[in-house]
Amino acid sequence: MPELPEVEITRRGIAPHIEGKTVTGVVVRDRRLRWPVPRGLNRHLSGLTLHRVTRRGKYLLLDFHEGSLIVHLGMSGSLRVADPNSAPGPHEHVDLVFGPVALRLRDPRRFGAVLWTTGEIAEHPLIAGLGVEPLSQEFSGTWLYAATRGRRSAIKALLMNAAIVVGVGNIYASESLFRAGILPRTQAARLSLPRCDRLAHAVAETLNDAIAAGGSSLRDFIHSDGGSGWFQHRHFVYDRAGLPCRVCATPIRLARLGQRSTFWCPRCQK
Repeated sequence: MPELPEVEITRRGIAPHIEGKTVTGVVVRDRRLRWPVPRGLNRHLSGLTLHRVTRRGKYLLLDFHEGSLIVHLGMSGSLRVADPNSAPGPHEHVDLVFGPVALRLRDPRRFGAVLWTTGEIAEHPLIAGLGVEPLSQEFSGTWLYAATRGRRSAIKALLMNAAIVVGVGNIYASESLFRAGILPRTQAARLSLPRCDRLAHAVAETLNDAIAAGGSSLRDFIHSDGGSGWFQHRHFVYDRAGLPCRVCATPIRLARLGQRSTFWCPRCQK
């Protein structure tokens, strides 16, 4: 599932091609995404100029001044810059056309979303309840220490709770906890301030390293130009069960935590 790095990479990839451009048409081949694509999207968007593309958590926000298009890649989605006259491939459900360029959504599992709103974007139900951005100045060891007080949940589950921290899914929670030397099952409230400092730094470092590496292309994720990321080749623990730890050579372990696969090194993480 695309996490913050993959969504940020997508934002950076599409923005230069469509910011400042005017929508000349919208093609919807299949409305059946996680929430149905709104009817009349072509009528709403045609003739509007895109001001900018931003990101909030795992949501891409296309700001048209008159309203915003909210795009979520779901579990298997990707956005590509394409020739609007090229034949669509399988699972390519929506084209947002800007003259000679189309922004094309591919979503095999159809868990993504394309939604239009004319209200204040920060107050939209999908956005209003989101937590702190982990690459912002607000996210720090001091903030994380305060956020974990009284929390009996495992620290990995807390990192993946979008109401607390946005964009850190299963891959990057596992990788960040390894870098911080913290077991995923550790009760959040038991973390000391120094350990929270170390974890906050590890989260930001891991996400920035993943962005620099083009993200993790495990199954469906591709860049806006059709390329792939390679951060998966640098994973310390995720999807490496039974393989030797890259630091100490101890076999990486796998268990279920909160219905998710959880990977860790029993020697490097305490």
